[in-house]
Amino acid sequence: SRSDGLRLRIFMNSFFQLVARHRVLASTLFLAIFPFIMPYEALAINILIFGLFAMGFNLLFGYMGLLSFGHAAFLGMGSYLTGISIVHYGMPWGYAILVGIVGAAIGGLIMGYLAIRTRGIYFSMVTLALGQIVYYIFYKAESLTGGENGLRGVRVDEFNILGIPVDFLNPLVKYYIILFFVVLAIWLISRILSSPLGAVMEAIRENEKRAAACGFDVARTKLLVFVLSAAICGLAGSLRALHLSIVPIDSLHYLQSGQAVMMSILGGMGTFFGPFIGAAVMLYLEDVVTTFTKHWMAVVGLVFMFFVLFFPKGIWGTILSKLQINQDSK
Repeated sequence: SRSDGLRLRIFMNSFFQLVARHRVLASTLFLAIFPFIMPYEALAINILIFGLFAMGFNLLFGYMGLLSFGHAAFLGMGSYLTGISIVHYGMPWGYAILVGIVGAAIGGLIMGYLAIRTRGIYFSMVTLALGQIVYYIFYKAESLTGGENGLRGVRVDEFNILGIPVDFLNPLVKYYIILFFVVLAIWLISRILSSPLGAVMEAIRENEKRAAACGFDVARTKLLVFVLSAAICGLAGSLRALHLSIVPIDSLHYLQSGQAVMMSILGGMGTFFGPFIGAAVMLYLEDVVTTFTKHWMAVVGLVFMFFVLFFPKGIWGTILSKLQINQDSK
């Protein structure tokens, strides 16, 4: 009946408002049960890692309005620097992750300093060119990176937590260890968006000239957000290296940057959890469709076009938009 439908809409509005207020806790609870929803743990881990990659990218794209085609460089830097630290220097994996994050942040500082001098499509093209330079550097450093064969032997041996042995090769154990780092990153992103910096980011996205007229340092804010985005993507790369035990050269390829763009748009750019949903849908579709045809990219492309044409706000963005309309019409 009509009254039942109204009650359902009120309940849904209240529920999503509660989720929005406690988005880190809600995200953590959902991700904690996520591996039991997926067909197998390896897929859940891939979604977890690429969801973090898309969220890091969305910090720059969705909240600052800067479209980068070079973010694969930071995913690859995190992967390679973590792998090199473990394979060539015998560094403990925890410190190796830190090396990957710091290395990606430094790379973001250099690339961002050069890219923020441009705007619009020129910014996108500059980031693409710089990303390909990074790809070429790591491709040619065969003694460290393995060249086109990638870096192999990134192993995490059994370790103890409070005297309890932990086997990283166990897929479920690996998922929850990676989840720990992902939750820390989600908390950091939430804090950034809730801080004055988050408000400045959105002000710049909406009207850069007006933000500058209000006294905000636009160039410095862009550079800071670029570095933060690179560091988060570097963390995703570091976790991917530990997950795969190898670092493929395609970690640095521009197609990975394209995936981040698609995941953000598919889930809902400029939304907190949308890019993660986009990553989940895209990777799950890939996993299902590849069992029927090798042309899975065509199917995913059609799905992407459908959402761009009919749901331009993305999956999560459309849901939030519909709930807002219902709330305003009550």
